[in-house]
Amino acid sequence: MVQTTTTAEAKRPDTAKDGAKPGQRANAADRHVGSRIRERRVMMGLSQQQLARMIGVTYQQAHKYERGLNRISAGRLFEIAQVLGVGVSWFFEGLTADSEQNEISPRQRMCLELARNFAMIDNEKHQEALSQMARALAAQSQAAVVGIPVTEDEVTAETH
Repeated sequence: MVQTTTTAEAKRPDTAKDGAKPGQRANAADRHVGSRIRERRVMMGLSQQQLARMIGVTYQQAHKYERGLNRISAGRLFEIAQVLGVGVSWFFEGLTADSEQNEISPRQRMCLELARNFAMIDNEKHQEALSQMARALAAQSQAAVVGIPVTEDEVTAETH
């Protein structure tokens, strides 16, 4: 197979085929880390603007970090980890050499939204009531999967 080179590429032999200089373009790992930053931020109920303020960057920069468009320095990633209450390694969990980060699924988005909304509930009794309801629904779903009928008393006992 014959590969052709454009005039622009011929003038810049130190560029990758996508036009970016090697080592400067954000890659799959950057996108994965950015996605994990967004995931944790949403779990904590923070807006992009709030996170940006907490780490001392503009919201546009925070957006670029989350999208994996800009690389994050080690020092900045450490600062983000501290603000989000996780270790730096948390951002790399699930990253493999051959994995390309896929878009978040509707189910993952719903779970993140649920976590964010739950964190925003000020009333502890309301949080506990919602938590009990989730446990009860989960118990019913699990029982249905294995074919065991669940009584109301069993659900109540499981939530206390």
